[in-house]
Amino acid sequence: MDKPIVLSVGDVFHLRRGKDRVIYAGMPSDNIYSIVQRKWDFMPLGCWGFAWNLFFPKKQQEITIDGVNIFVENVTPEAITLRIG
Repeated sequence: MDKPIVLSVGDVFHLRRGKDRVIYAGMPSDNIYSIVQRKWDFMPLGCWGFAWNLFFPKKQQEITIDGVNIFVENVTPEAITLRIG
Protein backbone atom coordinates (compact mmCIF):
# COMPACT_ATOMS: atom_id res chain seq x y z
CA MET A 1 0.00 0.00 0.00
CA ASP A 2 1.04 3.57 -0.63
CA LYS A 3 1.81 6.25 1.92
CA PRO A 4 -1.06 7.33 4.19
CA ILE A 5 -3.49 9.98 2.98
CA VAL A 6 -5.01 12.30 5.56
CA LEU A 7 -8.29 13.98 4.63
CA SER A 8 -9.96 16.62 6.78
CA VAL A 9 -13.72 17.09 6.51
CA GLY A 10 -14.46 18.36 3.00
CA ASP A 11 -11.11 17.35 1.49
CA VAL A 12 -11.23 15.56 -1.88
CA PHE A 13 -8.98 12.71 -3.05
CA HIS A 14 -8.94 11.14 -6.53
CA LEU A 15 -8.65 7.37 -6.04
CA ARG A 16 -6.79 6.91 -9.34
CA ARG A 17 -7.16 7.59 -13.05
CA GLY A 18 -10.51 6.36 -14.31
CA LYS A 19 -11.89 6.02 -10.79
CA ASP A 20 -14.05 8.20 -8.56
CA ARG A 21 -13.12 10.86 -6.08
CA VAL A 22 -13.82 10.56 -2.36
CA ILE A 23 -14.54 13.28 0.17
CA TYR A 24 -14.39 12.83 3.92
CA ALA A 25 -17.78 13.82 5.35
CA GLY A 26 -17.04 13.40 9.06
CA MET A 27 -18.82 11.36 11.69
CA PRO A 28 -22.59 11.75 12.02
CA SER A 29 -22.40 9.77 15.30
CA ASP A 30 -19.72 8.40 17.62
CA ASN A 31 -19.58 5.02 15.88
CA ILE A 32 -20.22 5.94 12.22
CA TYR A 33 -18.06 7.74 9.66
CA SER A 34 -19.06 8.93 6.22
CA ILE A 35 -17.24 9.14 2.91
CA VAL A 36 -18.78 10.76 -0.16
CA GLN A 37 -18.24 8.96 -3.48
CA ARG A 38 -18.30 11.50 -6.32
CA LYS A 39 -18.66 10.82 -10.05
CA TRP A 40 -18.35 13.34 -12.86
CA ASP A 41 -19.66 13.41 -16.39
CA PHE A 42 -18.41 16.05 -18.80
CA MET A 43 -20.90 17.59 -21.18
CA PRO A 44 -20.23 19.92 -24.15
CA LEU A 45 -21.52 22.98 -22.27
CA GLY A 46 -19.85 22.31 -18.94
CA CYS A 47 -19.76 19.55 -16.42
CA TRP A 48 -22.18 18.00 -13.99
CA GLY A 49 -21.78 15.26 -11.51
CA PHE A 50 -23.42 13.27 -8.83
CA ALA A 51 -22.35 11.94 -5.45
CA TRP A 52 -23.67 9.97 -2.54
CA ASN A 53 -22.73 9.42 1.09
CA LEU A 54 -21.44 6.04 2.18
CA PHE A 55 -21.70 5.22 5.90
CA PHE A 56 -19.40 2.78 7.69
CA PRO A 57 -19.11 1.60 11.30
CA LYS A 58 -16.05 3.13 12.97
CA LYS A 59 -14.59 -0.32 13.57
CA GLN A 60 -14.69 -1.19 9.84
CA GLN A 61 -11.19 -0.58 8.49
CA GLU A 62 -11.29 -2.36 5.13
CA ILE A 63 -13.63 -0.82 2.57
CA THR A 64 -13.93 -0.83 -1.22
CA ILE A 65 -15.05 2.19 -3.24
CA ASP A 66 -15.29 2.05 -7.05
CA GLY A 67 -13.37 -1.22 -7.04
CA VAL A 68 -10.46 0.29 -5.09
CA ASN A 69 -9.45 -1.33 -1.79
CA ILE A 70 -8.99 1.18 1.01
CA PHE A 71 -7.62 0.62 4.51
CA VAL A 72 -8.78 3.10 7.15
CA GLU A 73 -5.93 3.59 9.60
CA ASN A 74 -7.59 6.17 11.82
CA VAL A 75 -10.82 8.13 11.89
CA THR A 76 -11.91 11.10 14.02
CA PRO A 77 -14.72 13.62 13.57
CA GLU A 78 -12.19 16.04 12.02
CA ALA A 79 -10.01 13.77 9.81
CA ILE A 80 -9.52 10.30 8.35
CA THR A 81 -6.26 8.54 7.48
CA LEU A 82 -6.41 6.13 4.52
CA ARG A 83 -4.10 3.80 2.65
CA ILE A 84 -5.10 3.09 -0.93
CA GLY A 85 -4.48 -0.50 -2.07
